[in-house]
Amino acid sequence: MRLALSGEDLADAARKLHYLTYISRAAAQMIESHRLGLAEITRLKSASEAKALELAALEARSRHDRGELLRERREHRRLLERIALEIRSAKKRIQVLVADESRLARLVQEIGKVLAARPGAGYARVTAVPEAGSVAADSVFSTLKGRLLLPVRGELAGRFGTLRNEGGVSAKGVFIRAPEGEQVRAVGAGRVVYADWMRGFGNLLIVDHGEAYLSIYGNNESLLKQTGDAVTLGEPLATVGQSGGNEQTGLYFELRHLGRPFDPLSWVKLK
Repeated sequence: MRLALSGEDLADAARKLHYLTYISRAAAQMIESHRLGLAEITRLKSASEAKALELAALEARSRHDRGELLRERREHRRLLERIALEIRSAKKRIQVLVADESRLARLVQEIGKVLAARPGAGYARVTAVPEAGSVAADSVFSTLKGRLLLPVRGELAGRFGTLRNEGGVSAKGVFIRAPEGEQVRAVGAGRVVYADWMRGFGNLLIVDHGEAYLSIYGNNESLLKQTGDAVTLGEPLATVGQSGGNEQTGLYFELRHLGRPFDPLSWVKLK
């Protein structure tokens, strides 16, 4: 009505209205596009913030994992150092054990030479074997095989041929765990050929039984016999101790023939 009363050209006014309709639609589309753009920006911002939080969590986890890795590396390095130290210590123990056993082997060898050089010495072979059960038979060491008694009552803690103290060196005798002060008795008649302290074996006593047989008693608290003393079967020789450096009190016992050690349990009558 306002256009009609204004005197303007209605056709021109209609054309303008038509153009305004296009412009209005275009403006509406643009506004909608902007609204969608703002919504997308808001979504992207939220996604970006979520991604930032995720990255922060990943970075925190990465720092934690890196710290754990460094800690594990330090623990691994300390473990390797400890293992290397134990290996060096084990090598030293092996060297000490080998040196100790070599020292005992040399001593037995020297004793064998001295005994063999004596006329009618203990290393001489016995040709006539007395009847079993007689006093003379008990004086012949080889007749005691299978009925020999252990020199001390106790618990068999170390056997012949087993590794000593994890040192990789096999034992040449047996270790009998027994109370301190317990009497150590001779496993056969013979003569004491060594009674002194030796590194690795403590107070050590060696008895010559003839026929090239030797019995060896180590780790004793005290020695009751001296070199040259004659001993009889079952006679006290020493008392149990831990003079050889063992953590436990007990007796280290060996049997040797011609200087070579053999398993005493193959001769012993165990109860």
